Amino acid sequence: MPAKTTVLRPTYPQNIDFINKMAIFITKTLDKSNKMLYICTIKNQKSKTMNKAELIDAIASGAKLTKADAAKALDATIEAINKALKKGDRVQLIGFGSFSVTKRSARTGRNPQTGKEIKIPAKKVVKFKAGAELANSVNKGK
Repeated sequence: MPAKTTVLRPTYPQNIDFINKMAIFITKTLDKSNKMLYICTIKNQKSKTMNKAELIDAIASGAKLTKADAAKALDATIEAINKALKKGDRVQLIGFGSFSVTKRSARTGRNPQTGKEIKIPAKKVVKFKAGAELANSVNKGK
């Protein structure tokens, strides 16, 4: 028998500032053994994530391009940044920010479920540092 899910009404904490930004949804569901589970989901109502399609639309309207041309331009930009980072180069876009690759050394961590120590291998990670103009424009929006 598949699990049944019921969404209960949103509940809000007492903090007024928090209410304006977040909504807490409690979902009542049955698992495979018909045991009642309550799942709490917190959704941020103020922030929105721009996906690739929305970015393509913004590029197309800002540069007066077709969506197909904007998609090609975005894909070419991402590919060029990707190739440069794979070679170990740094990509610096004045006013926007810099992409670089750094090495993260091996370390010992803990499995959160068991508490057992595990070895985390060394790896390369991509870092982004915002440029001054980008940081200033984001902070002026407050």
